Amino acid sequence: MSLIACGINHKTAPLTVRERVTVPSHALTLALQDLNRTAKLDEAALLSTCNRTELYCVGAEPRTLLTWLSDYQQLTVAEIEPYFYVHTADAALEHMLRVASGLDSMVIGEPQILGQMKRAFTSASQIGMIGNRLNQVFRHVFTVSKRIRTTTGIGVNPISIAYTAVQLAKLIFADLKQNTALLIGGGETIELAAKHLGEQGVHNLLFCNRTEASALRLAEQYAGQGFSLESLPAILPQADILVTATASPLPIIGKGMVEQALKLRKWRPMLMIDLAVPRDIEPQVANLQNAYLNNIDDMQKIIAQNLNQRLDAAKQAEQIIAMEVIEFACWQRSLVAVDTIKAYREQVQELRNHCLAKGQHLLAQGKSSYEVLETITQLLINQIMHQPSLQLRAAGSEGQTELIDFARQLLGIETNL
Repeated sequence: MSLIACGINHKTAPLTVRERVTVPSHALTLALQDLNRTAKLDEAALLSTCNRTELYCVGAEPRTLLTWLSDYQQLTVAEIEPYFYVHTADAALEHMLRVASGLDSMVIGEPQILGQMKRAFTSASQIGMIGNRLNQVFRHVFTVSKRIRTTTGIGVNPISIAYTAVQLAKLIFADLKQNTALLIGGGETIELAAKHLGEQGVHNLLFCNRTEASALRLAEQYAGQGFSLESLPAILPQADILVTATASPLPIIGKGMVEQALKLRKWRPMLMIDLAVPRDIEPQVANLQNAYLNNIDDMQKIIAQNLNQRLDAAKQAEQIIAMEVIEFACWQRSLVAVDTIKAYREQVQELRNHCLAKGQHLLAQGKSSYEVLETITQLLINQIMHQPSLQLRAAGSEGQTELIDFARQLLGIETNL
């Protein structure tokens, strides 16, 4: 059965489409269970990030997967189909390797995607949707991705969406040491943003989360202050830089809240970077004076400036992937012979056991060792040659010379008969 990798990503679909298709991390298991019930799949995994929502399956019809994704997200097929891609067999493996290695990311080589793919694998495994085939594929993908990151230099000086957000802040503010940053959310993106902001000299970090305890944990880690989401209207006016990346299905910051904050700031500029999908900040905020709102798609302009240093590493990685796809395909094909070899060995072992039993019987009758050896070896030869001899005679009588030539190759017979 063929391997399939399909879905949408930042290259094929705009943010307005991606945010309607994304599946929150806490809902991955439920989505997979629904897919299993609907499409009757034995092996499947679902990866959903701000930049892509992809399915990895074995033996599925692409149209069935497209229909399921549309129905599950309460969309029509027509709304997704223009952005939906399908890779099969070797092309599917190549795509997964490129995704896991960061070659298909908005920022080449970004490290978060590998961890996200591993979590997708774990989620599918926990509900029994990773069988032998997908297990082999994912293990190979993880091994090769690790090799690429350690040998090509693609992970040196890591660049991420969070890092890019900090670079954007440097374009707006001359000296980040004088600024206050408010970070809303509690995932990896927010932690990376806090790390990069701290490295750039931002010492006044405010953390806001749905629960105050989560915000205080981050605040303690990065020497900042923690607040609950209920405190957001009160602390927003302090923020020169706002980075938000929550899993909220609806915007948590509206135009009115930002307008009030700007008034209290006496209209000093506020940079707002919305890294969430779906978006955390209402798009209308961008219409306010001195409100500089950027979403994930806006990051691409800065990202383009950071690509050159990774191009050489990316070329090396592409070469590794091309070779690994070929080697994995060869290994997969070799597995077809394994069952045959195993069955043949068992068959010969059974013949051996039969001959040994015959020999023991002859010895018990008082036959000499030489007579016993002569009898059982001849018996073994006859038994081993019986079926191939029948098939070769039939092939000869039917003029199947190619089969006979193949038999000579298989049996290692070099003489011309």
